[in-house]
Amino acid sequence: MGRYADTYADWVRDPHEFWADAARDIDWVTPASDTHGADGWFTGATCNTCWNALDRHVAAGRGDQNALIYDSAMLGKVKHFTYAQLLDKVATFAGVLQRHGIVKGDRVIVYMPMVPQAVVAMLACARLGAIHSVVFGGFAAKELATRIDDARPKLIVTASCGLEPGRTIAYKPLLDAAIDLSKSKPSACIVMQRAALEADMIEGRDFDWSMEMEKARAAGLKPACVPVAATDPLYVLYTSGTTGVPKGVVRDNGGHMVALKWSMQHVYGINPGEVFWAASDVGWVVGHSYIVYAPLLHGCTTVLFEGKPVGTPDAGTFWRVIADHGVKALFTAPTAFRAIKKEDPKAELVKDYDLSKFEMLFLAGERGDPDTIQWAERALGVPVIDHWWQTESGWPMASNPMGLEPLPVKYGSPGVPVPGFDIQVVDEAAKPVAAGVTGAIVVKLPLPPGCLPTLWENEAGFHASYLADYPGYYKTADAGFIDEDGYLYVMSRTDDIINVAGHRLSTGGMEEVLAGHPDVAECAVIGVADALKGQVPLGFLVINKGVNRPMADIEKEAVALVRDKIGPVAAFKIALVVQRLPKTRSGKILRGTMRKIADGEAWTTPATIDDPAILTEIGEVLTGAGLGKKG
Repeated sequence: MGRYADTYADWVRDPHEFWADAARDIDWVTPASDTHGADGWFTGATCNTCWNALDRHVAAGRGDQNALIYDSAMLGKVKHFTYAQLLDKVATFAGVLQRHGIVKGDRVIVYMPMVPQAVVAMLACARLGAIHSVVFGGFAAKELATRIDDARPKLIVTASCGLEPGRTIAYKPLLDAAIDLSKSKPSACIVMQRAALEADMIEGRDFDWSMEMEKARAAGLKPACVPVAATDPLYVLYTSGTTGVPKGVVRDNGGHMVALKWSMQHVYGINPGEVFWAASDVGWVVGHSYIVYAPLLHGCTTVLFEGKPVGTPDAGTFWRVIADHGVKALFTAPTAFRAIKKEDPKAELVKDYDLSKFEMLFLAGERGDPDTIQWAERALGVPVIDHWWQTESGWPMASNPMGLEPLPVKYGSPGVPVPGFDIQVVDEAAKPVAAGVTGAIVVKLPLPPGCLPTLWENEAGFHASYLADYPGYYKTADAGFIDEDGYLYVMSRTDDIINVAGHRLSTGGMEEVLAGHPDVAECAVIGVADALKGQVPLGFLVINKGVNRPMADIEKEAVALVRDKIGPVAAFKIALVVQRLPKTRSGKILRGTMRKIADGEAWTTPATIDDPAILTEIGEVLTGAGLGKKG
C-alpha cells in the first residue's frame, strides 16, 4: 500500500486540513469559518448544490458536454441531455416550484420512476434550497403515507405510472390513497403524464408537468441558485428502522458535495468528462449519490437506466448500455449479476458487444459473494470491486480505492477503510477485538463529510439508533472482522433489517402487516439466504385458536397482505403456519436460530430457550416446505 497508505495517513494526521483541501474543488458563495464546528462540516459557509452540479460547468464552457443519458429499455428510447440543456430544464422546473410557493426549507416529495424528470425535480429543489425526499416508486400507499406525515411536504412530484417488464404500475392511485391516509396534506401535486397510462387528475390539487413547464417558460421564470448554509439539509431519505418506523436520514449540502466529488476521483477512479453508470434507482441512496449528485458535481456524464438486468429484453442489456454509451465504470448490486448469471451462465452474450471503454465494475448494497465476483471477472475481464457503505454514510466507507491505488482483491472483503473513516470492530463493551475476530463494526467519531448529521426532526432517535450502544462510535449495525492486512469483512446485519436485492427492508414492518390479519395471533419474519436476491423474507404465522379454515388459504392471504401494504419490493412469497414460535424465557423470539435452521446451517439450542421442542417443530414445517436442507 503506497499512495493509499499515504493518503489515509494524511487524513489521520490532520483531518481538518485534509477536508479543507478537498473543499477547494467546490464553489462556495462564502467560505467556511471552521472546517468542522459544533453544527457540522464547513460551518459558516454558504453554497448551492445545483450550482456546483450544473451552472458552474456551463459557465466554464462545458455546456455542450453530455450531462445525462436517459436509456429506457422499457420504451426502447435513448435521450441525451447536455449540461446546458439539463440546466435549462432544472431552472425552468425551479420556476414551476416557485410558482407553487416553494421556498428555501420547504419539503418536496418526489415519487417517480426512472425518468429524467426525477433528476430535474431533485436538482430544482436543490436550486431553491428546498429539501427533497425521494420515495421509491414501488412503495405502497401506507409506506408513502408514513413519509408524507414525517416530512410534511408542501408539494409532491409524481408520474402517472412506472414501467416494469410485462406490467405497468399506476402511481397516481397509490399517491391519492397515501394522501387520504396521511394527516399532512400537500397543497399541490405535479404529475408527469406518461403515454403508457395517463392518470386522472384532481382539479385544484393536481397539475400537469408539461403544462406547468410551459407556463414557467412563457413567464421567463428561471430562478437563480439560492445560497444555503453548508449545514442546511439538501434532502431527507427514508431508510427502514428496526421498529418498522422509517428513519429520515438527513444529508447536508456542503459536506455532501465535498465527499462525493472527492470519491469520484479517489475511490472510483473517474475523471471529469468520462461516463459513469450506477444501475440503481433514484429512490435509493445509490441513486442519489451516484446517479445524480456525484457524477454531475465531478463533471461526468451519468446514465439513467429504466429497465432490468434481465428481461429488457435479455441478459445482455447491461452490456448493450455499456457499449452504446462508452461507460467506463458500472456500479450495481450483486443481485443484478446473479440474475444475469442465472440467464446466461457462460456469459455468451458479452461477445456481442464492444466493451473496450469499460474498465471497472463496482458492487455494493449487499455482500458480494466470491462466486458472483469471480464469474463477473471471467466474463468481463476487468477488475470487480466489492465495496461497502450505507444510506447513512452516503458514500463508501470501505473499498478498493481505485483512484488512489488499486490494491490486491481479497474475495469476500469489500476492501480497506476509505480515508475519513476510522473503522473498528468491537465487542459488546465497545472494546476493540483482535484481528480476525468477529464483532460489531463501528466507526470512530466524528464521521467525515457526507455522512448523516442527524435524523429528520428526530435527534433523540438519531442518538438512540447510532450513538448510544457504543459511546464514541457510530454503530453500523453490521457484524464482521478486520484481517491482519487491514481488510474489512462484513458478514451480516446485527439487527432485524434484511437485505433483499440491495434494498434494506424491516422485518418488523412486515410483522406489523402480518399481525393485522384477523386469523393471525402471532408472527415472525426472518431473512433467509437466496441465491438470486441475497436474502428473502420468510414469515411464520401462529393462528388464533378456533380458526377453522384451510391453513393454505391463510398463508396465501398473508403473502398478499404484505405485497399490498409494503409492495413487490419486499419479495415476500412464503408464509408458513406453525404451532408456536421459539422464544427465550423472557419472551424474545429466537429469529437467529430459526434463520440458521431455514438456511440449513449448523445450529445449537440456545441456553435461554423456553421449550427446545419448538425448534424441532419449526424444522419439520420448513422441511415440509422444501426448506432447511443443507446444500
